[in-house]
Amino acid sequence: MITQEQIDRINELARKSKTETGLTPEEKDEQAKLRKEYVEAMRASLRGHLENTVVIYPDGSKKKLSDYKNNK
Repeated sequence: MITQEQIDRINELARKSKTETGLTPEEKDEQAKLRKEYVEAMRASLRGHLENTVVIYPDGSKKKLSDYKNNK
């Protein structure tokens, strides 16, 4: 899970990269690492939401989205 401090640091580095001075090589590495962690956390969150999503058919039957993946 990504913390608010990490998100704040990502935003800080993004703002700094748009300035005339830009980022140092160390800051670029840190930014890439933080962005990768953020993307992984977002994917995990989305995956969790989708695995718990249920489709309700007009006849009242229910089926989890994860069941669709397992049938293919």
